[in-house]
Amino acid sequence: MTAMRMIGLTLLLLLTIFSPSHADEADLRATIAKFATAKGFSETGAVVHELAATADPVVARPLAALADGSLYIRKADSLVFTGKETAGSIELFDPLSGDASGEAGKDDITKIKVNNTLRRVIRDALGTLTLGAKNPAVRLAAAGTMFKTPDAANIEPLDTAIANETVASVKALFEQARAASVLVSDRPDADKLAAIALIGARGDLDAMSLLTSVDANASEAVRQAATAAIANINSTLALWDAAQNIWYGISMGSVLLLAAIGLAITFGVMGVINMAHGEMVMLGAYTTFVVQQVIRTSFPGLFDWSLVIALPLAFLVAALVGLAIERGVIRFLYGRPLETLLATWGVSLILQQAVRSIFGPTNQEVGNPSWMSGSFDFGQLAITWNRLWILVFALSVFAVLLYVMKRTPWGLQMRAVTANRLMAASMGIRTPWVDALTFALGSGIAGIAGVALSQIDNVSPNLGRGYIIDSFMVVVFGGVGNLWGTLVGAFSLGIVNKVLEPYAGAVLGKIVVLVLIILFIQKRPRGLFALKGRAVEA
Repeated sequence: MTAMRMIGLTLLLLLTIFSPSHADEADLRATIAKFATAKGFSETGAVVHELAATADPVVARPLAALADGSLYIRKADSLVFTGKETAGSIELFDPLSGDASGEAGKDDITKIKVNNTLRRVIRDALGTLTLGAKNPAVRLAAAGTMFKTPDAANIEPLDTAIANETVASVKALFEQARAASVLVSDRPDADKLAAIALIGARGDLDAMSLLTSVDANASEAVRQAATAAIANINSTLALWDAAQNIWYGISMGSVLLLAAIGLAITFGVMGVINMAHGEMVMLGAYTTFVVQQVIRTSFPGLFDWSLVIALPLAFLVAALVGLAIERGVIRFLYGRPLETLLATWGVSLILQQAVRSIFGPTNQEVGNPSWMSGSFDFGQLAITWNRLWILVFALSVFAVLLYVMKRTPWGLQMRAVTANRLMAASMGIRTPWVDALTFALGSGIAGIAGVALSQIDNVSPNLGRGYIIDSFMVVVFGGVGNLWGTLVGAFSLGIVNKVLEPYAGAVLGKIVVLVLIILFIQKRPRGLFALKGRAVEA
């Protein structure tokens, strides 16, 4: 009875959501009133058929209540209500709208009795309502419910639905639902073998669950076919699991690309090991937090635009801080890598403490706009919208940066300084300002990376620490200063990490990746895609 109630309520919800049109309410109430005068199960079943014939979704409520044994007749006026038992009384509800209609004592009402035959009639009626609904989404949902809760009584309604269905995707799911019902019926083995083949072709966990529950008393041929189908599904799911890990790796690679792409520019052009790069990411994330706080308090209707608003602001904040660091500290330390590393490490600690003093040491809440919330399935892959949009965003940033580097005068100057700093200076390029603006650009890109990372990670003063080492690994592995190398390096490391995690664990997987990179650098010290240039010694 509980299962019947759950199915009825599920179908009722689907019908209510997707099928807003209703038959004449007075006629429906007149038909429902016939339950009060029906004598015996056969007459009650006739009323059920009459309600089902209206094809009106609201009749699913009284039918589900009848199947659950919660449809009552008030003795005083012979009106029909759905009810809910409480201590000493029954709460009454309108059978169509579900509105509260007072209470009644148990002696003042009569429960409409049902038997198993009548329950099957009601189930068929509910199935007819949904399987024949005008909205394809309702029909899909109904077929999905029948697939997960197979019953031999569903076969005939599904046969009718299949014959009338015109949408290919809905018809395919109807056929799968019918196969599931055949599997639990007393149909001949030939029908069950065909059903197993159809269910096995579906290849998901629901199909495996059905096949695993094949009756132990089934024939040897049916059991063997189910076992073979389960083995095939396991193989299919293993491939989907591998694909899911690759997707996770691509997703992680997009995050690494965003975090590392700015570092690839500054490290490649200037040769500066900037240990404060992670703090530029952190500043971008906190800029997003501030923007969302302002929007929440003053312009709540703009929340879905919060990330779009935060992007240029995060770039500007991080770029200005990066410019100040370069002009105030780094420009005095060129050619002294150890001092530069220590100085930028000190700057990173200062920035962390400053943010901690202003915003506190705890994580800050950064919300997801509606278009970055939720997920969808692609085959057996579960893909979240925020990860997908971050991937698109990372590739867009990469494309814009590549255009700047390859197609603009400023990009030409940066590449000239990277290839040969002294020769570029002798040609009139102001290398100090190229350094400053390049550092600002790299920091600004890190800032907009923080906007993206705020959607998938905790926004705290320590946010940057988790990405600085991985960013350096990406840059060194891909080739210092080479954007294409950074792209390949980010996605390669992301995929390798996620492929290794199920076997070695997250921590050991990172250690293995680090060892592999060290071994790789021994063979190719300049990385995967080394920049070509001529050094001129001073």
